[in-house]
Amino acid sequence: MDNTSTADTAAGAIETRGIEPVPDHERQGRVRELFPTWVAANISVLLLTMGAALVVLNQLNFWQVLIVAACAALVSFGLVGVLSVSGKWGGAPGATLSRATFGVRGNLFPGAILWIARFGWETINAVTGAYAVLTVLDLVFGVKSNTALIVITLFAFVACTFLVSGMGRKALNVCNTWSTYLFGVFSVLVLGYLIATMHWSEVFSKPAGTTAMVVAGIGTIAAGGISWVPTGPDFARYLPHSASGRKIVGVTVSGAGLVMVPMVLMGAVMAVASPGLAQAADPVSFLGDLLPTWLAVPYLLTAIVGMLLINSLSMYSAGFTAQTMGVKLPRALAVSINAVISLVGGLLLMLVAKSFLGSFITFLILLAVSFSAWIGVYAVDMFRRRTRAVRYDAAALMDTTRNSRYWYAGGFCWQAMVSWVLALLFGLAFTKCDWFAGPLSDTPVGKYGLAWAATIVISGAIMAVLPTPRENVPATPDRSAAEQAERTERTERAERTDQVTV
Repeated sequence: MDNTSTADTAAGAIETRGIEPVPDHERQGRVRELFPTWVAANISVLLLTMGAALVVLNQLNFWQVLIVAACAALVSFGLVGVLSVSGKWGGAPGATLSRATFGVRGNLFPGAILWIARFGWETINAVTGAYAVLTVLDLVFGVKSNTALIVITLFAFVACTFLVSGMGRKALNVCNTWSTYLFGVFSVLVLGYLIATMHWSEVFSKPAGTTAMVVAGIGTIAAGGISWVPTGPDFARYLPHSASGRKIVGVTVSGAGLVMVPMVLMGAVMAVASPGLAQAADPVSFLGDLLPTWLAVPYLLTAIVGMLLINSLSMYSAGFTAQTMGVKLPRALAVSINAVISLVGGLLLMLVAKSFLGSFITFLILLAVSFSAWIGVYAVDMFRRRTRAVRYDAAALMDTTRNSRYWYAGGFCWQAMVSWVLALLFGLAFTKCDWFAGPLSDTPVGKYGLAWAATIVISGAIMAVLPTPRENVPATPDRSAAEQAERTERTERAERTDQVTV
């Protein structure tokens, strides 16, 4: 069989591959393809609103906002890049590789938490996209928002997201590349307009805020990037073993930072001209007040495409999570579950919730903690696998029976489960938000908004000090010794090549 033709078919416009590991002969991706992916993952006007919040709510000045944005991009997407390397090791989505960490059954519990958290993230993005559509309709046609129009625009946005995410990796890569070019052009125009019209003396004369608010701001901005960490391997699974791990991290951070830093700064600058920006009823309409129509409309249109792609990337990975949890549907259909929930949740947020920003900031805080507990455990397990001859067993990842290499004890890796549960509880105890305050939220960790960082450290530390889990390696009598030796030699040769490039 011609391997090239097989690979081309697998990577066609409509991707049919589910959670199963990608065979080596189909892994012909390039590291540079990750750049537009992580640029597109951050094309959201929410970053403008969050930048404004740093000025209005955290009382930071321009230079402090710059530090916050740069640190948030480096920390959050640095984690995304590092853990994405496991995708090229195992050729499978993060939700599937996580079976090797938590056990076949144990993986269902953190998987469920991550899946639920992703519903919230997709809902926030869908709402923002719908508000952007409503703002364009108002600016161009003078059509004012009403309940019926809200329902129609939100449904249209979610439906488009579902269609794009169902097409798969290749279609997303093409869309991401073109959206990067378009959004980059209009962002430069907006930046130029702000430079020409802003009263910069007011921008730079603002007094500095406290160190606590700087640290808390980093956590708030980084929360969005942290939510992408478990899905990082999904976009690296088509990379060959020879792909450089350092390049994966570098491309991921640079792609995200290229958008995050200037957009957060632009939001901060806009907040000087319009202090009510961070507390607006919706996160988009302010652009119609601050920018001329000729610039606001095309900028919003490209932003709508960007937010559509963000949700498509999220739903793309959510389909893998659903399949890993046992949803017996093809990936494209599994995505429909997220689409329906995003629609219902979006309607509640747009029609019932009183404060978009308050709900959004609270959600970000809880999102960061829920993902951080998984990150610490997974990172330690990944670190231990870096020198193994067989880092991830493709067959065992798909085997959910007690014969699986990753069955451990009753389907659970108790070390990973204990680490995850304890870290999650401690993280919530350090958390303080509009909805609740944990018993440890008055400690320095809580006051500085470092619950997410503490959660990563706690989960990783507990996992590191507990005994190293022992994987089950069942005998395979139906395979001859020669076949076994040949398979082991191929695996070790690939892993040796991989070690040189990590």
